[in-house]
Amino acid sequence: MTLSFKTCSSSSPRLTPKSIAGAGDDASQFFHHKTSYRAHTTTLFFILVSLSLFGFFSLYCSPNTIYRAAFFATTRPAKSRIVSYVINTQDSSHHQLPNGSRRIRAEAVLWPGWDILVIVSPEEKVMPPQLPGENYTCFYPNGEKSTARFAAILPFSNRTSFRCSLPGIYRHHHPIPTPILASSKTFQLSPETRWPDLHLWNFVVFEAISTENDVVLFVKGPNRGLGSNKPPESFRCVFGEESDTAIRTAVTSSVQEVFRCSLPNITIETPMKIYLEAVATDKEETKTVPSVAYYIPKRTLAEPSEKALLCATTMVYNVAKYLREWVMYHAAIGIQRFIIYDNGSDDELNDIVEVLNSEKYDVIKVLWIWPKTQEAGFSHAAVYGNDSCTWMMYLDVDEFLFSPAWDKQSQPSDRMIRSLLPSDHSMIGQVSFKSHEFGPSNQTKHPRGGVTQGYTCRREEDQRHKSIVRLSAVEHSLYTAIHHFGLKGEYEWRVADTEEGVVNHYKYQAWREFKAKFKRRVSAYVVDWTRVSNPKSRDRTPGLGFKPVEPNGWAFKFCEVMDLRLKRLTRKWFGYPVKNGYRMAWQR
Repeated sequence: MTLSFKTCSSSSPRLTPKSIAGAGDDASQFFHHKTSYRAHTTTLFFILVSLSLFGFFSLYCSPNTIYRAAFFATTRPAKSRIVSYVINTQDSSHHQLPNGSRRIRAEAVLWPGWDILVIVSPEEKVMPPQLPGENYTCFYPNGEKSTARFAAILPFSNRTSFRCSLPGIYRHHHPIPTPILASSKTFQLSPETRWPDLHLWNFVVFEAISTENDVVLFVKGPNRGLGSNKPPESFRCVFGEESDTAIRTAVTSSVQEVFRCSLPNITIETPMKIYLEAVATDKEETKTVPSVAYYIPKRTLAEPSEKALLCATTMVYNVAKYLREWVMYHAAIGIQRFIIYDNGSDDELNDIVEVLNSEKYDVIKVLWIWPKTQEAGFSHAAVYGNDSCTWMMYLDVDEFLFSPAWDKQSQPSDRMIRSLLPSDHSMIGQVSFKSHEFGPSNQTKHPRGGVTQGYTCRREEDQRHKSIVRLSAVEHSLYTAIHHFGLKGEYEWRVADTEEGVVNHYKYQAWREFKAKFKRRVSAYVVDWTRVSNPKSRDRTPGLGFKPVEPNGWAFKFCEVMDLRLKRLTRKWFGYPVKNGYRMAWQR
């Protein structure tokens, strides 16, 4: 927005020697002009000062400013940062009080949107509210409180989590105090209560997963963006709470939000808090990144019957309506196991996964609530699925892999995708397929027969690619650009010709479906579309602004080539006749 101001000279007479002289000895006229000039100057001054203060206050209250401040604020020395994760650990702090309220040991992180994720400590046995009247509440130093809404049970540490809204009074308070979680709407605060600083989402260790040889940490903050990776020697992993007894090990890799650490030389049988520590230099003292993550001995998938040759993984948010089509199609052409990373969906995803499993599809849902961590999630999947999958296909639920050569087949075959991959003895570690981006194709709502039936018109130019990677070939750093992984030095990367294989990306859908992308972007390095930044990025939609407002002619955009190949193929394989036409197998 451009602010324009009228100068004082546009609304009051200009005072010059000539005009003053022309006034003769009339002092009152001169005094009137001079007073008017000063009044306008004073008014303009106060307007500019007010606008400056308003802008500063708005910036100060912005969550983005608070998050950015975490990068530049001086972190406390490591010895004072490695303290118990228990909030306010007085001996009586978590005993049952006379009114039935109980203080619950927990830690918390400020999320985007002024939400606080409160994670209950492993020692606490807190289940989601089961009965009406069961209340959990977050309390703050000045008596403010907010309802603690059940969020999820974290899958790897089995910890219950809640979400609380940060009261407005603290949105311009630096640092922000960590709330107290209690099991009722009332709680008596002690004058001696300590209020640790609230962890900020863009500067925290948020997850960890173990292998036979090391532990992988997922960390927001130290590596701030693409290409800004600090050397691993700059860090150490810290196992344990107390600084004088904690065990420190070397960091062997530091890329994006993924850090790999050597295991301690002792046996650890119970969960242990794990931190990332920045090693002291001549200019800076040792610093520790706050953590809500725990080291737990190596985990594998839940009792897989056998190692699958081909798996697929994706990260989803409220895509239940698409999942059946995506799973049923790709299972028919060779995917044996699906690992779905759920980024906090609140639709019917759980029900759809349950139904698919009852229909003998192998679908594993991994709750991954961390916002804007798609790259980290995909790296996690490379570790998590390594014991259960040989090849992993990384594909979104609006993307479908197919080969034009399959058009002659009357039925799908579970060897179709396998035919696009190299032999077991090949040193090709990754095969990528170019993408065709489809437009709305004059659709105004989600097509009844699914995306393969409803979206048939696309852009002419190939856009990007998606990949199937041999997990044993992924480089130690687990580097991923979402569309492909970095490979160990002895492996090669192959890009398939579009006549051999291609990905149909049903990207620009009916407006009511597409505008959901404004709500969140899962990539750590893609700016949310509502932020006025980098308008020419390839991650933005051409011709789309910064608000979820339907552009004129949206239904006919991105339509340069009519491409009916996959529509016809899937109708042949999965369609069956009904009274008014045909019905697809995935329609419910």
